Amino acid sequence: MIYDVVIVGAGAAGIGCGVVLQDLGMKRFLILERANVGASFDAWPEEMRFITPSFTSNAFGMLDLNAIALATSPAFTLKVEHPSGREYARYLRGVAAYFKLPIKGDCAVQKIERESRIFILHTSQGKLSARFVIWAAGEFQYPDLNPFPGAEHCIHSAQISKWSEIAGEESLVIGGYESGVDAAVHLSQYGKRVTVLDSRSPWKIRESDPSVALSPYTRERLAKNQSVELVGKARVLRVERSNSHFTIFGKKGQCWTTPNAPILATGFRGSLSLVHDFFEWDERGQARLTDCDESTRVPGIFVAGPQVRHEKVIFCFIYKFRQRFAVIGQAVGKRLGLSTKPLDPYRQQGMFLEDLSCCKAKCQC
Repeated sequence: MIYDVVIVGAGAAGIGCGVVLQDLGMKRFLILERANVGASFDAWPEEMRFITPSFTSNAFGMLDLNAIALATSPAFTLKVEHPSGREYARYLRGVAAYFKLPIKGDCAVQKIERESRIFILHTSQGKLSARFVIWAAGEFQYPDLNPFPGAEHCIHSAQISKWSEIAGEESLVIGGYESGVDAAVHLSQYGKRVTVLDSRSPWKIRESDPSVALSPYTRERLAKNQSVELVGKARVLRVERSNSHFTIFGKKGQCWTTPNAPILATGFRGSLSLVHDFFEWDERGQARLTDCDESTRVPGIFVAGPQVRHEKVIFCFIYKFRQRFAVIGQAVGKRLGLSTKPLDPYRQQGMFLEDLSCCKAKCQC
């Protein structure tokens, strides 16, 4: 059997795209997940919460910021405003069950080949064939563990199950964006003195786009934690370890020491590294995509989720990248000869973003 579409990943993007394909009336599609639905969210540190708030505003034409499907709301399902990872995974599993999405779990994609316009997916459960592939495997399970020499002496924030288990009275965090400050806040709440190093000073950036500046939720929490020291213009060059401490070396002779392993909050290499050769890459290391989030190098493979970039527009939050699910659905549906009329509600509910010029608007006050 040749599937019309295979979606790789059953997280927020994979489940959201699956609902779109089902709304289009597509019958021969499959979602592959190497673990289980929402596995990336299950892996979040226990204390970590969504920085985007959930609210049951659907009845007034405003979709919950963290919803990935029309007429659903994590706020309604979970009864919380800022869900934990485990809570959000429960929401995703609920959506998948309600829509009866075709999901094959414990199925890791090992390699993808293309033969005569058909994609051959080699998986831990055998080979599958598909006309189109939607890559929605995300970022969180693929942390960047080697941003500089000596990084092996550090612990990446994505490898932490509970911040309460971090030993010692002080912690040093490398990286001052959302994940770094989130780590610092939780560590300080457990009575630790925390130092945050960043080559820039994200906490000083005044920008309406939370993809490039700290969110209000994070700023508010940071303001309440006086035991966090923020150090800007601190570009880390390497980390060395001796018997009793770790030394972090920066530019211009900067140097910090800590008795405990530094926390890495330096981002993710992302899952696209697994299918690197299917894409062209720009000078910033971002995959080049067409207007419908399709590879510019190999037609038929699309990207959904936080790794989508269009010039300076970053789709790293759910409320952003969910607006592209229907864009992909429309492109695939048309090529398969399906009516795209079922996607009209997505436009009406703000989940069909085609004109990216609106993303450049600035807040006036």
